[in-house]
Amino acid sequence: MSRSVPSLALPALVVLAAEPLYLLVDTAVVGNLGTTALGGLAVGGGLLAWAAALLNFLAYGTTARAARRAGAGDRAGAVAEGVQATWLALGIGVVVTLGFQLAAGPLTRLLAGGAGPVATAAEGWLRIASLGLPLLLVSLAGNGWLRGVQELRRPVVFVLAGSLLSLVLNPLLVYTAGMGLVGSAWANVAGQTVTALLFLRSLASERVAWRPRPRALGVQLVIGRDLLLRAFVLQAAFATAAGVVARSSTAELGAHQIALQLWLFLALVLDAYAVAAQTLVGQALGAGRVAEARATALRVVWWGLGTGVLVAAVLLAVRPVLPGVFTDDPAVLAQAAVVWWFLALMQPLAGVVFALDGVLMGAGDVGYLRTVTIGAALVGFVPLSLLSVPLGWGLAGVWSGLTLFIALRLVAVVVRVLGDRWTRASVTVGA
Repeated sequence: MSRSVPSLALPALVVLAAEPLYLLVDTAVVGNLGTTALGGLAVGGGLLAWAAALLNFLAYGTTARAARRAGAGDRAGAVAEGVQATWLALGIGVVVTLGFQLAAGPLTRLLAGGAGPVATAAEGWLRIASLGLPLLLVSLAGNGWLRGVQELRRPVVFVLAGSLLSLVLNPLLVYTAGMGLVGSAWANVAGQTVTALLFLRSLASERVAWRPRPRALGVQLVIGRDLLLRAFVLQAAFATAAGVVARSSTAELGAHQIALQLWLFLALVLDAYAVAAQTLVGQALGAGRVAEARATALRVVWWGLGTGVLVAAVLLAVRPVLPGVFTDDPAVLAQAAVVWWFLALMQPLAGVVFALDGVLMGAGDVGYLRTVTIGAALVGFVPLSLLSVPLGWGLAGVWSGLTLFIALRLVAVVVRVLGDRWTRASVTVGA
């Protein structure tokens, strides 16, 4: 029996929000060390977060494949997808970690604007923190297969256990042990170790074969390729927008940072419906219940739309107050007032887009999602962002680009779901 959308979305939200909330605490702890340490954390943490965002396909791709097998009554096969995803996570994680170890210096100097104390601090933090990347990827794979079999309570427990350990260790290592910024890095690694071990123990308790299967790994890599390319274009589009704003006034840059961080946090809230949709649609199609998959798509659309409208109303209600929590600079507040309307009114559109993204991911229609996302970024987001400077549109132009990006994706995913091709999308399972 399929569970309700909220019963899957709420625990997914906890898992999605745990890392960003921990990073806020980490920033507060390190911030008391001074601007050099804070700058080092921003540069090193930004690089690590960028890698983790690109490799998030280990969770989303695994969910779709595991859900299909679980829906067909093959729980052992669903867990086997988790095993192969774990091997893939370890392999990719080791390669990326080695890359960071070799290139930490040049990368941090590039982002920090050259050699100096911030680049040195960032390099030291990144060399240690990147040791936890394979463990983080193992956790993503574990999240994927557990979502696929509709077990979301265990990921919540595992992620919170690791996050709480990091929260306790962070100030102890940074201040009490006198380790400074590197203490923050070791606290990260410790928490990721605990979380990964819990996911591995959960996988081991299923008593399935642990040997890697090249065919299954190859199929996962194909799905991962589409999701990775999609994520890369997204990251590049946001980086382009940030670069455009950075060349405008400092006030616009500050307002953009405030609005963007709120947008990214709210995207996590709405993305919880995508996780629920993936699981429910994948299982329904795996069992051959196409009508149920369509009904699920309609349900998550209503949940996403309703939540988006609610979030928009709250944002508009707190518009006179909330920006002042982040800054008291009149110029920044004036720019925030402009961008706030884009931020708020975009939420209902984003709620539907993210929900239907989950529907198509659960159906295995990731190739279509890849093409749509890249097209919307190249046609809408990036051009309007780049035109903002010569046309004098400023921050409003950049956020018009982001709004158009969401609107184009909305049209594309709605048209797709109204048709039949997504219900026949192939999620090949490995033998």
